[in-house]
Amino acid sequence: MRRRGSTSIIANPVLVGAVTTLIVVVAVFLAYNANSGLPFVPTTTLKVQISSGANLLPGNEVREGGYRIGIVDDMVPVRLPDGSSGAEITLKLDEKAGRLPSDSTVDLRPRSVLGLKYVEITRGTSKRLLADGATLPAKQARFPVELDDLYSIFDEPTRRASRDNLEGFGDALSQRGASINRAIAGLPEFLKDLEPVARVLSDDDTNLRRFFRELGDAARIVSPVADRYANSFSAGADTFEAWSRDPEALKATITKSVPTLDTGIRSLRVQRPFLRDFAAFSGSLEKVATRLPRNLPRIIPALETGSRVQRRAVTLNRELGRTLSALERLSNDPGTGIALRGLTRTTGILNPFLRFLGPYITVCNYFNYSWTHAGEHLTEPDPTGTAQRTLLNQTPRNQNPASPSIGSLGAAAPANGEPVVSGSPVNLHNNLYSAAINRDGTADCESGQRGYLKRLNTYGKPELNTVVDPHIPGSQGPTFTGRPRVPEGQTFTRAPQSGPLMPPELDP
Repeated sequence: MRRRGSTSIIANPVLVGAVTTLIVVVAVFLAYNANSGLPFVPTTTLKVQISSGANLLPGNEVREGGYRIGIVDDMVPVRLPDGSSGAEITLKLDEKAGRLPSDSTVDLRPRSVLGLKYVEITRGTSKRLLADGATLPAKQARFPVELDDLYSIFDEPTRRASRDNLEGFGDALSQRGASINRAIAGLPEFLKDLEPVARVLSDDDTNLRRFFRELGDAARIVSPVADRYANSFSAGADTFEAWSRDPEALKATITKSVPTLDTGIRSLRVQRPFLRDFAAFSGSLEKVATRLPRNLPRIIPALETGSRVQRRAVTLNRELGRTLSALERLSNDPGTGIALRGLTRTTGILNPFLRFLGPYITVCNYFNYSWTHAGEHLTEPDPTGTAQRTLLNQTPRNQNPASPSIGSLGAAAPANGEPVVSGSPVNLHNNLYSAAINRDGTADCESGQRGYLKRLNTYGKPELNTVVDPHIPGSQGPTFTGRPRVPEGQTFTRAPQSGPLMPPELDP
């Protein structure tokens, strides 16, 4: 008797399909309810009364110290204890965030310029903790001034002018980062070519003053005979119009003119050949004359219009004469030469400056980096507005208040890791003029590339762990959006060319 073999669960297609369907249904359910909180994650409830909803919506995030600790579950209108109308928001907080002190505060802050909000909780210091389901009063909730409220303080003309300025500057700078970079990259070459031009114009041998004076004399001479010029143009138009009607006749005239003149020179007394050629010419001219009546109605209006324009040229020439006289006075002014020499000096100053500054933009792209997180940089609330979050978060409290610190003024020595009560010990980092390129033009974007160095101080004492030397040893390469080297055709320099030269030991 043979024993019946056991059957694997995978061999049953109905069971496999049912398990797969169940998994898909559960995944869809979890994804659909993600904004309302995931199941099986323990949460606590906190209610907050606010005087204004400030465009807050269910599903917005709740954060503490920049980390997400919950979501906004609901918001309903309520009557506040002072009798005014407000709103009550219900927050679902992760249980792992812990219970909040009773003096904690809530800020309704913008997450983007498009109106998206989030709730930021600032934990208090009270020993009394809030129970699950407790309610914070409206006096412990704050919300920023909206852009609409800010602009509503201006009258309609001011708002319209502000809107026009925003549109104008926005259209001028929108998506033009690459163009600005190219303009900065091309400025050294442009200024290099402008310098010899300005030098030639300011040179006394150029005699720029006499040039403008002669232009004024020419306009003054032409002005009285402007009417005659108008008549000559009208007569010339009639002649050329007649010639253009029959190009073959004109060709024949030119062809016959040479033998006719030769014949006239050889035998002026013998008129017969001349009359014969003249008869042929007259026949051709007759054909042109027969076509003139049909075309003159279209030619005459054009000539009349041209005549009126030429009459107005008298006034134009008179105004041109005054303009050129003003230019002559400008060229005679002693300050003109001074201004041109000053422009030459300015280009001589800007050229080395742009050769040093250009690679920071064209190679390392630092101009765009500096504006990437500007909105989040100034967002720490204070009694008068907002402050820089990075400085406030990084400033430590020293055990000895007299010790130097990045948050103190008038320090007699650099910060060198002194013991602190709160925060992290800090050391002086002040390496200015960090490089953007190597001497051969390859990328060496030192700023922000090496983290927090321990020591870089050639002239400092051995016990000082400070970073003050301008250049970091080695080549740091390009930034994430930078270039591997200076663009073709752009002049460059690794160190500033104005002022004292950098010692070789500081520029390895």
